[in-house]
Amino acid sequence: MSLSPKQIVNELDKYIIGQDAAKRAVAIALRNRYRRSKLSEADREEITPKNIIMKGPTGVGKTEIARRLARLVKAPFIKVEATKYTEVGYVGRDVESMVRDLVECSIRLVREEKMREVAVRAEGTAEKKIVAILSDLKKGERGELAKEVFDAKLLDELREGKYNDTQIELEVVDAPKSMEIVPGGAEINIGSIFGEMLPKRKKRRKMTVKQAMQQIINEESEKLIDNDAVNTEALSRAEEQGIIFIDEIDKIAGKANQGGADVSREGVQRDILPIVEGCTVMTKYGAVKTDFILFIAAGAFHISKVEDLIPELQGRFPINVELESLSKEDFVKILTQPQNAITSQYAKLLGVDNIDLEFTSDAIEEIASISADMNATSEDIGARRLHTVMEYLLEDISFNAGGDYPMVKVKIDKKYVDEHLEKIIKNRDLKKYVL
Repeated sequence: MSLSPKQIVNELDKYIIGQDAAKRAVAIALRNRYRRSKLSEADREEITPKNIIMKGPTGVGKTEIARRLARLVKAPFIKVEATKYTEVGYVGRDVESMVRDLVECSIRLVREEKMREVAVRAEGTAEKKIVAILSDLKKGERGELAKEVFDAKLLDELREGKYNDTQIELEVVDAPKSMEIVPGGAEINIGSIFGEMLPKRKKRRKMTVKQAMQQIINEESEKLIDNDAVNTEALSRAEEQGIIFIDEIDKIAGKANQGGADVSREGVQRDILPIVEGCTVMTKYGAVKTDFILFIAAGAFHISKVEDLIPELQGRFPINVELESLSKEDFVKILTQPQNAITSQYAKLLGVDNIDLEFTSDAIEEIASISADMNATSEDIGARRLHTVMEYLLEDISFNAGGDYPMVKVKIDKKYVDEHLEKIIKNRDLKKYVL
């Protein structure tokens, strides 16, 4: 990854509006990883990531910044909620499970990359197997044609998609199902524990040719992949590039319970501390050091403050950034600028049912104004408010769409917005006067 911090911020700008301070902080943290990777091994051991706490109301982009950041560099990334963990001695998810989840994510990433590398070879084998099955099914149609000529013709038709929906019978490996050992804990796959000790059971299943192709490609790819190499690379990537996003950190900020048998918030903080400080966690793929994993914590901090976290944990998150509440101008940009803007999402969705949806600029302004006012007069849920408003606005269109008719153009202007959001607007005006 050789993107400069400015380039990283520019990439994040395509999806997230505003929050420049948070974007700068994560861009620098990411670039520092690249800088560290270019140093000698002795120097790398001395340099640890500078973890970040993001403080701001819900729906302003905290999770999205971290997720897009990880996607940008294809880094293993997981999002966890601090409230789901219990301190040692209580039944439930222990904090080490977040590291195991990260390793699982890393394994999946590396495996998908390796699968893509061998996909061409696996696809060739899959085509041969499917052609053999189809050839047996159509034995009576061959006539005077030689088998090689008939199979070549079948292969061409298969590649054109002619047999995609044809039902065939295929013998597949019956993989053992995962079992959850501890409530809220990790799922254990019996097959992955005992490996080759268990005989591989096979069963015949009916499926379409398209499904069979994918099934055979997956099975053939598994044979071509070196699982030991996948595990080694995945462990290394989790250690050196992994990002763990701990949400709702403010919900465990507070003093320990004064008596009683409840799980204390401070106890969960103390358990998280060694993971963030750097320790070794055992996983089914091997030991993982957490020293160089980047931790990004986030919370609204409405009731508690960052200072309410235990001092040791605060010290492990040296960078604090505050994300701002979204204004009307921000909502206008969110509705129009990002590549995945909500207006374009609805246009694509309704386009499936032959609705050509168009939003005028005054409609965008009105939607943004209503959303900003609703956040100001009720709970501030950030950009998620737009989903509420848009669902109300387009409810009639979404419900009535779906018939067999030609493309219909629907223009959403300010008048349409006012008429369809009248109930919301009245409630909004009333709340201005209710203490």
